[in-house]
Amino acid sequence: MRETPDIGAMFGGGDVTTFMGLPAATVEEARGSAAVLGAGTATPYASVGAYCRGGPAAIRAGAAPYAANLAHIDFDLGGGIFPDGRVSAVDCGDVEIDEADAAGNRERIRAATAALLERGLVPVVLGGDDSVPIPVLEAYAGRGPLTILQIDAHIDWRDQVQGEPLGLSSTMRRASEMAHVGQIVQVGQRAIGSARIGDRDDAVAAGVQLVSARELAAGGVAPVLELIPRDAEIFIAFDADALDPSTMPAVIGPAPGGLTYLQAVELLTGAAERGRIAGFDLVEFVAERDQGGLGALTAARLVTVVLGLIARQA
Repeated sequence: MRETPDIGAMFGGGDVTTFMGLPAATVEEARGSAAVLGAGTATPYASVGAYCRGGPAAIRAGAAPYAANLAHIDFDLGGGIFPDGRVSAVDCGDVEIDEADAAGNRERIRAATAALLERGLVPVVLGGDDSVPIPVLEAYAGRGPLTILQIDAHIDWRDQVQGEPLGLSSTMRRASEMAHVGQIVQVGQRAIGSARIGDRDDAVAAGVQLVSARELAAGGVAPVLELIPRDAEIFIAFDADALDPSTMPAVIGPAPGGLTYLQAVELLTGAAERGRIAGFDLVEFVAERDQGGLGALTAARLVTVVLGLIARQA
């Protein structure tokens, strides 16, 4: 008997390298409704480096124990992960990352995302720091208007930090400048981040709808979903630190009062009811800060729910 038994050992999962045992495919070969793509970093700050580089591997490991369970009922989805029993997603592995070549990282991430979109798949990106969504969103050029639902403890509206305008603190400001991006809804802000009062004011002036974690706790998920236009093409940018650290310890700046896992699921499923999920990323997962694999499991569960929602809209 194993010294540390796990559910994968009981049900036959765990010995896989792709997300939840999904079929592996190159970007050029990918088929189905969605494709998982790892992106460890895009534009790291010199002071911290690629501190989320291990995120994609850790999130895949969090899903591995359930690889034999794709046909089982998922109660968060109310049925099987893939509703017709046919697995309709693939894992395209990781984009090559070079910490010394931020421009190359961005182009490789953008090109891989664009290739998946050209093949009719919905990109599901595993990060990686919060600079990753910039090249991912750039790949949607000409496919607008794109509504962004950002779920995050921070608003990411700095024009630059340490002289870098494409880093993790500037994601939503850069997104707002893209011609194909329409409405931006940002949910879950709390505590202190990189934003100054003027950055918040700039976001509001640009038409962004901000819903803080306190407002979400008081009013629930429904008013947030009403901010998403009906029948919208929705890109969901999910930062791990949006969740309470009791659920998601694997972040660089934990703060109390974050979303619960089930609040996050309600936001995801509600968004899918308002429109079509056109893309998803989960970023800022710091593998070295995880505790007992709890954060990796939580991240993997969110990705699984998203894959199921995408399969239902295909």
